[in-house]
Amino acid sequence: MNKTDFDIIPDRDSIGSQQREIGFCPTHNDSPLLLTPEQIGRWNDDGYLGPLDVYDSDAIAEIRQYFDQLLADTFAAGKDSYSISSAHLKHAPVWDLLTNERTVRFVADLLGENVIGWGSHFFCKMPGDGKRVDWHQDCSYWPLTPTKAVTVWLAIDDADAENGCMEVFTGSHKHGLIDFEVSDSNAGNVLDQTVDRPEQYGTHQLTPLRAGQISIHSDLLLHGSSPNVSDRRRCGLTLRYCPADVHAYLGWNQKGVVVRGSADPAEWPGAKRPA
Repeated sequence: MNKTDFDIIPDRDSIGSQQREIGFCPTHNDSPLLLTPEQIGRWNDDGYLGPLDVYDSDAIAEIRQYFDQLLADTFAAGKDSYSISSAHLKHAPVWDLLTNERTVRFVADLLGENVIGWGSHFFCKMPGDGKRVDWHQDCSYWPLTPTKAVTVWLAIDDADAENGCMEVFTGSHKHGLIDFEVSDSNAGNVLDQTVDRPEQYGTHQLTPLRAGQISIHSDLLLHGSSPNVSDRRRCGLTLRYCPADVHAYLGWNQKGVVVRGSADPAEWPGAKRPA
């Protein structure tokens, strides 16, 4: 049976013991499918791109209705709204979001013709839940090398400053792996890292999105989000991708789906769509 459960926060010692090539790899693409040359230049400068339109109002309403039921099932099982991880390995509709052609074309414009989709995690802030995501870089959690992975953040609900949209420090992706502190488990941080004085690494930017839009950010970009102080939910689905020449440690290649082009099956054997 294929493995479908992976730690949301992997063991740091195991990741630290692996040899990794860490540094931003700029995109050079003379014939993009969807992005403009100006957008690709902005990506290289900022490490962030958005908003980009993917789903219309009817399509995202259907996706939201599906997530509403998935969240209700998760609560009924005694789990919280941040626990729905590696969802494409368990839920066929999430697999379909990971492999969506328009989303993958945006990603391929940045990563090249051979693309792996390997992650899917709902970050759902309930109204007034008080939790935040402290400043961090995704690559500090991921046993992947080199650091070419990106995250697509799909807005299931409208996301804005009031309900805790993602915030980034553009340009911070050019600083390599940034030192961080481990946060206390009672600190209200959804993850377990925090970077001190992030403003020294880039320019702060809010990233509001309408439901159905996406943003894309580099695995080296400093980002986080404030608590949801509104009476509205804020759900986003993070979809993770990398080029097929990236190597995954700790069995993480079992998560991978070839979403465009091809991959060496010894590196990325190819997970199957769940029933």
